[in-house]
Amino acid sequence: MTSYQRFTALSELKQRILSQGTALDDIITAAHQRNPWFTPEQTRHAIHANLDLLNQVDLENWIKPYLGNFAELSDKTVGLILAGNIPMVGFHDVLSCLIAGFKIQIKASSDDKILIPYILNELIDIEPEFQSRISIVDKLSNFDLIIATGSNNTSRYFDYYFRNVPHIIRKNRNGIAVVSKDDSKEDLQKLGSDIFDYFGLGCRNVSKIFFPRGFNYTTFFEAIESFSEISNHYKYNNNYEYNKAIYLVNGDEHLDNGFLLLKRDERIASPLGVVYYEEYDDIDQVKRRLASEAENIQCLVGNIDMDAKISKVAFGESQQPGLSDYADGVNILDFLNANR
Repeated sequence: MTSYQRFTALSELKQRILSQGTALDDIITAAHQRNPWFTPEQTRHAIHANLDLLNQVDLENWIKPYLGNFAELSDKTVGLILAGNIPMVGFHDVLSCLIAGFKIQIKASSDDKILIPYILNELIDIEPEFQSRISIVDKLSNFDLIIATGSNNTSRYFDYYFRNVPHIIRKNRNGIAVVSKDDSKEDLQKLGSDIFDYFGLGCRNVSKIFFPRGFNYTTFFEAIESFSEISNHYKYNNNYEYNKAIYLVNGDEHLDNGFLLLKRDERIASPLGVVYYEEYDDIDQVKRRLASEAENIQCLVGNIDMDAKISKVAFGESQQPGLSDYADGVNILDFLNANR
């Protein structure tokens, strides 16, 4: 299978999936039945976001610096341990390995065992030569490289277990936002997407906001009111109500709009239904904080140009990463190229 065949098959995949109508509806329903967090609306959002990566021109530009090395197929197998916190969260890893010509062995999360296998079956139908290069397994074996995504706890296990093979091990990270006094109501409305897409379960979701001192929080709550229907999801609302009860019992100061809690806290990772915040007087103060927390930050949302070496996106775009927006800032293509 040539690199051209890989490009062509992957670029055809989007139209094939999105044209399936009832069959796609059935897959989305099955994913929701398996995992209540994967609502049809959120799953469709994820499918479109991931398939939008499969533009042939974008794929060719992305792979161009490596094309000489990736032109031929590799005999090596990459073991992929995928997360399941949001729909299709491991698709970029799968795409990277396949387009680079590697075999893949996938251990899917129990929370997301339907969507990626379905997508890959359709890819195999387009290009049957992928059949021998894709395996979905319950236990990894006979792999040459590892890309694993998990929690801070599981990462320690992964680091030890896979210490003798080249690996990328990912830990917990979160999105943060920096709001300035010049940001518009529309910016704050878009920030709602960064907070609430996938119910806030993704590593790119905003869990911490820096506001300028004296900020009018009523303005923020009014801007995100259009997301109030999130409280109709029982699992999200259970988390919101639980954290609200804890804060009330403990007498913890917080702000509440009926579906989101704002709590002043220096930590980055907040519980579901809660966003932590801090106030700043000087943007240099924020830059110093970001530099000290860089290993815990997946992306930075906002209009302020920051010096920190952290992936930066505009308001509303945290859950729309491009091909070169690598998780944890680790370039997968560089990793594959170095271990070919």
